[in-house]
Amino acid sequence: MISADTVILILAIFFGLYMAWSIGANDVANAMGTSVGSGALTLKRAIIIASVLEFSGAFFVGSHVSETIRKGIIETNIFASSPDLFIYGMLAALLTAAIWLQIASYFGWPVSTTHSIVGSILGFGILIGGFSAIHWGKIASIVASWVVSPVLSASIAFIIFNILRYKIFYQPDPMKATKKVAPVLIFFVFFVLSLVMMFKGLKNLHLNLNLTHSLLISTIVGLVAGFIGKKLLNKIEDEIIEDEDEQPINIPSARLKFNLFRAQKRIEKSVELAPHNIKHRLTEILNQLKDVNSELEIYDVDEVADRKNVAGVEKVFAYLQILSAGFVAFAHGANDVANAVGPLAAIIAVLKTGIVSLKAPVPPWILLLGGLGIVIGLATWGWRVMLTIGKKITELTPTRGFSAEFSAAITILLASRLGLPISTTHTLVGAVLGVGMARGFTALNMRVLRNIVVSWLITIPVGAIGVIFIFYILKFIFS
Repeated sequence: MISADTVILILAIFFGLYMAWSIGANDVANAMGTSVGSGALTLKRAIIIASVLEFSGAFFVGSHVSETIRKGIIETNIFASSPDLFIYGMLAALLTAAIWLQIASYFGWPVSTTHSIVGSILGFGILIGGFSAIHWGKIASIVASWVVSPVLSASIAFIIFNILRYKIFYQPDPMKATKKVAPVLIFFVFFVLSLVMMFKGLKNLHLNLNLTHSLLISTIVGLVAGFIGKKLLNKIEDEIIEDEDEQPINIPSARLKFNLFRAQKRIEKSVELAPHNIKHRLTEILNQLKDVNSELEIYDVDEVADRKNVAGVEKVFAYLQILSAGFVAFAHGANDVANAVGPLAAIIAVLKTGIVSLKAPVPPWILLLGGLGIVIGLATWGWRVMLTIGKKITELTPTRGFSAEFSAAITILLASRLGLPISTTHTLVGAVLGVGMARGFTALNMRVLRNIVVSWLITIPVGAIGVIFIFYILKFIFS
């Protein structure tokens, strides 16, 4: 007959795999959403690249030691005399967080997987130890990330995108301007991403690199990349010339947009004064003009008339965007796999020792399980959140997508070094929002943004309340 511990172990593995799947379906899609939305990558290629990098980050550099309580939000000593309650609570937390993430993914809402598991652990912590067992300062810092992450990344994305506009697109020869700016930009991209990798993606390897060594290595990487990038720019330009007839890009001029907008305003005034017999016809013309002007809002490279230049600039930034998205995916896999494998490792450790400790070992097979779950989740349901990030918030091009990805990387770097609360999900959404704001609020889908913000606000409460019901069900079954 199968023992209760064996059943619990099987459930823990299943819930951990389910949680990893949910992370892949929701959180991982954030890293590649802008690349798919801008057209830099097809959905299939994005899934392949993200799967390889996320799995590599999770399995090869994922932490082999995990906190038993994510983010240290509750005291472990409240379970000293009742480790069974801890096991039921962690099982309930995994299942609750996974279910909420699946619901959010179904609707295409990008929510924080860390906040999901934290909310669930918070709920059963209050249930067992009361409000005094909670480290409310930790909770406050997590709540603060709802504001800090998106505001900081949106501000940086807004600045980066406007710099690109004025330094490249608003120049007489954008491709020529790109060839001047791109090597410097490539240097900073590799410099920042290398630091992100060392401070966040590789922190579990405990390389013990101080800030000076990290800056030196990142500088060397950036200089080499900038030199290589300068050589590749000429090759990209030659490819654009060869493909010129195959990739027509029609960019409306600023004068055309202005004239149509002015015509709309004049007709609006004329409708009020027009005789009744022609007012209806003028209204139809006015509605058509409004539709045309709305369609033209997606173009913000108004002064550019040369399609070779536009295609060349966008192709350069497509490569940079893919690169930055890849770095974010690798760092994410290395860190956030802990949201699935951490509770699983904690349950296994308590089953073996009967003691709830602050840290729990994470065997390689658990990291393998987490990595596989993330990849499967991304491949099966990841497209839903990718669609929201890449298409529904605002219209993206490779330059806009790059601005969002790079600003997210900078925000993650700054926050990790300054000790600011951060959420990768909120950071990426904020960055896309900042790019949209650079084109005006009319470029943003406010209904989608409202739904996203609401999903953020209810993530922790949903986890805290939902875990109570599942906890009592598990306790009833095994007690």
